[in-house]
Amino acid sequence: MYATSISRQKNSFLVTAVATKILIPQLHPKDYEFPSPLDASDEGLLAWGGDLAPERLLRAYSEGIFPWFNEDDPLLWWSPNPRLILFPDAIKQSKSLLKSMKHFDIRYDTCFERVMRSCWQTRLAKGQKSWINEALIESFCALHVKGFAHSVETFFEGNLVGGLYGLYLGGMFCGESMFSIKTDASKSALVGLCRKVKSLGGDFIDCQLPTEHLKSLGAIERSREVFLKMTQETLNKNGLKEGTW
Repeated sequence: MYATSISRQKNSFLVTAVATKILIPQLHPKDYEFPSPLDASDEGLLAWGGDLAPERLLRAYSEGIFPWFNEDDPLLWWSPNPRLILFPDAIKQSKSLLKSMKHFDIRYDTCFERVMRSCWQTRLAKGQKSWINEALIESFCALHVKGFAHSVETFFEGNLVGGLYGLYLGGMFCGESMFSIKTDASKSALVGLCRKVKSLGGDFIDCQLPTEHLKSLGAIERSREVFLKMTQETLNKNGLKEGTW
């Protein structure tokens, strides 16, 4: 597959790969091996094809790779440079946010699929495209049952008003998406995530793509090379660490 002008938007960050033709390796449908993420362009496009099988997703995220595509696209795999990460102790909590959090109930893993579908539907309701689809939901729910995928949920007066989900591998939480239908609900979920990762002895949160919003909350950029080294170090130290939250 060749690409000459590929653009994707995730969490308001626009990625564009434009220039000379790029030969993109195709993944084998029955082989979960990926090219080295160091071979990806700075925009991050690494490979296409394969499937969203839970085993492939675990392999991808443990190697610093994630799927990202629109409904009418082939399945694309990315490892961008730079990478955005958040250390649990670095989360910025303003006075207004802490005040809001007093009215929220933060829960973990009580409605994983509902959170994932809310992330999907909230994007569609705003007229945004989404990489979340039924196949991805099915695989992530399977990983949730196995103890790898987790959700953080923000409740207000008994109603789900915000949350996020992702994979916890070793000491790294691979954040996938978040949603909010009430002011500060997703920020509160992120604070709750940082507290949980810290309580588990985790190392950092992979926020994937740089955004000003996440930077304002304490996230920082690291080169892909540094990020991949951090990923391997935390996995070597902790293993995959499946379990309930």
